[in-house]
Formats: sequence, C-alpha cells, structure tokens
Amino acid sequence: MPLTVDPLTLGQRLVAVLEDGRRTATYKLAVLMALLDLAVESVPEDPDAAVDIDLDELTTRVIELYWRQLRPLDGHRLRQSNDGRGVIFDALARLAEDAAAGRRPPGLRAVAASHPDEYLATHLRVKRTLVRYPLKLVQNLTSGGSEERFLYDDSWMGTDSVKRIAEHGNKLTLYPGVCHTIARLAPLLKPAFQLAWVDDVRRMNKDFLSDGPDLAQHLFGADRISLQRAGDVLAEAFDPSCFYCNAAVRRSRHVDHVLPWSRVGIDGLANLVLACRGCNSSKSDRLPAPAHVTRALDRGRGTLDELAAQINWPSQYDRVVAAGHGLYLTQPINTPVWEGRSAVRALTRADISWFHDHLPL
Repeated sequence: MPLTVDPLTLGQRLVAVLEDGRRTATYKLAVLMALLDLAVESVPEDPDAAVDIDLDELTTRVIELYWRQLRPLDGHRLRQSNDGRGVIFDALARLAEDAAAGRRPPGLRAVAASHPDEYLATHLRVKRTLVRYPLKLVQNLTSGGSEERFLYDDSWMGTDSVKRIAEHGNKLTLYPGVCHTIARLAPLLKPAFQLAWVDDVRRMNKDFLSDGPDLAQHLFGADRISLQRAGDVLAEAFDPSCFYCNAAVRRSRHVDHVLPWSRVGIDGLANLVLACRGCNSSKSDRLPAPAHVTRALDRGRGTLDELAAQINWPSQYDRVVAAGHGLYLTQPINTPVWEGRSAVRALTRADISWFHDHLPL
C-alpha cells in the first residue's frame, strides 16, 4: 500500500464492499463500522503512519454494536444472517439469556461485571470468529483479475487459532496512511454502512418486518430512556442547567452527546451533558466547537469516573479525548461547527491547534 492514500480510491473500495454481492450475514458491516470508530480514535499525528488496532478492542466494539440489537422489535429478535443463525449473534444471545435469568437482559457492562467468566469466553469466541471470517473476507474485492488488500495484511487470517492470533501480536495493522484516511471519510461512510445494515436486516427478517418500524433507530439510535439515569446523576452533581446556554433545565431536560452519537457513538458520562430543548435541537448531530468538548472534559476525570461508578455506567474519558483528537484533526478547514443556538461557524486551523493544546494530559 502506498504511503499516500488517495481518499477517493479508498472510499470507492470500501463502498464496493457494500455492493459486492448479497451478504449472507451482517458481520462484515459490523467489522467495518467498528474499524471506522477505532480509526477516528486512533488518528496519528503523522497522517502517513501505520496504526495498530488491538483485536480485543475491535471485538469489544463489535459486541457493543450487536448487544443493543438483541432487544426484540415488535416481539421478535432480529436475525442477522440469512438462515437465522450466526456464531457471533448466537453467542451473544446465549450470554444475554444466561445473564438475564428470565428478566430483561442487563447492560453489557453489568454482564461483564456479574458474569466475568462467561463474558470473557464469549469475547474470545467472537474474536476468533472475526479473525476467521469477516476480517479475512472483508477485502475480497476482485480488480482486474487479482485481489488487492487495501486496509491491512490479512494473509495470516482465516483461522481461529488462539496461538496464531497471539503470534501476530493480537492486532491487525492498518497500512500506512489508511487510519488517517478512514477517519476523514468516516462521516460519509458510517451512514452508508448503517443503511446497508438496515437493508440487510430488513431482507433477513422480511417474514415479519414491513416498512413500518423505524429499524435504523432500533439498530443504531441512542437509547434515550436509559440516558435518563446518566442525566439524573449529572443534574445532582452539577447545576441542573443547560451545559451550552446555562438556562435552567428541569422537566424539559435533555441529555446530549457532546461529540455527536452519529459520529462516534460514545455513551460514556464524559461525553454526556444536560441540555435545554432549544440547544439540543439546534445542535442536533453537528460537530460542536472544540471549546465545548474541552469544557466537558474539564469537569474532571476523577469526578466523572466516580459519578459513573455510582450508577454502574461507563465514563469513557479516554475515548472522548481520543475521538475529539481524531475528529478535529481530520476535519477539512471550513467544516461547520456549532457554537450555540443560531451560531454555526467555520472550523479554522486555529481551532484545531487550540483544541490540541487544551486536551487533558
């Protein structure tokens, strides 16, 4: 792979994955979406650098994507493969059923804490499956009669051998320049992957799914109900006022993702603030001005970690720092950023420099 990666070419190849025949399962899409988020959070200062992606972290991201999709829709658990079976989804479904013991399945964090052995065994099984199948197959695009690997070296994959995975450092290495380029393309590619996933799930569940349910929201939307627990602890610890305009928020309180959910999907307390209806609606999924992110982090890592522990909620402070770094470093100059209601302006190089100067150590 050349040191200089052409974004258009790489983007076309990734889109070709979506068009490369009828998928029999959604696992390729899960891998690609997990890689998008990890690329954003792993952007190197040198845009031409190769970047290691830890396979345990990649596995965790894939599990997180599927865990919320275990929730029934209209009384049905959605199939994620043509025949209704699949190693990954079945393994997670069994873990959820064991942890629930006849009740509503708890959150993934709670399961990992209450059933550590079962969680770790499931995690390992998912990782081995990813290396054997989707990670090996996702780059299988034929061009001019030959196959070209354009993301990472997968020549050692296609096995579920724990020894083989360990011999390769429990990681995959994105080719030079690929991480930076994927992160730049993420705002365009993520909605395309989500749309393809929605289409696949609708096709795989056509016996009971019509065009009625908001399938995209079910698969990928933030769980607004569960966010209220985070809102309660934020309101108690900080002033019950809008983070952005300081207006009092009580009955009309919203919980907002500072770094938009649609871009990075971070539900940790470090990325959550209280907002009034007006600011929440105005900001929507726009990228905020960098000062908003640093102010959210300035609430203090120790404070946020302690509050998160009180409600058994992730803090994800490091993820917010990493994602903020990656998002702003790869945004084109003049990208619109949200400062406040009726206040959207163009991102400048000074913004990017200021943000990185003010990132917590």
